[in-house]
Amino acid sequence: MSKGVINISDDEFETEVLKSEQPVLVYFWASWCGPCQLMAPLINATANNYSDRLKIVKMEVDPNQLSVKKYKVEGVPAFRLFQGENLLGSAEGAIGKEKLLSFIDTHLKK
Repeated sequence: MSKGVINISDDEFETEVLKSEQPVLVYFWASWCGPCQLMAPLINATANNYSDRLKIVKMEVDPNQLSVKKYKVEGVPAFRLFQGENLLGSAEGAIGKEKLLSFIDTHLKK
């Protein structure tokens, strides 16, 4: 079980996300994105709190255009929740703690 957020690239997407045994929340971000900087502490805390049942990975959008295009990321921050190769849900824009946790809990099997 992973603890903490894992940085990935296009090359690692299939292994870390699509072939993961756990559900995976992919957090798309950019270094120039102010709202992304605000989301970082919440993403890290969520990774620690959900480590027993969810993997969280983050992917910088600028160097990873293949995944950005494939999963239709149009703005950052963006979130895509996967279970294997199935996209369970997506959200874009900075969101608060309650909305993020609700987004995750709605799709996770209890």
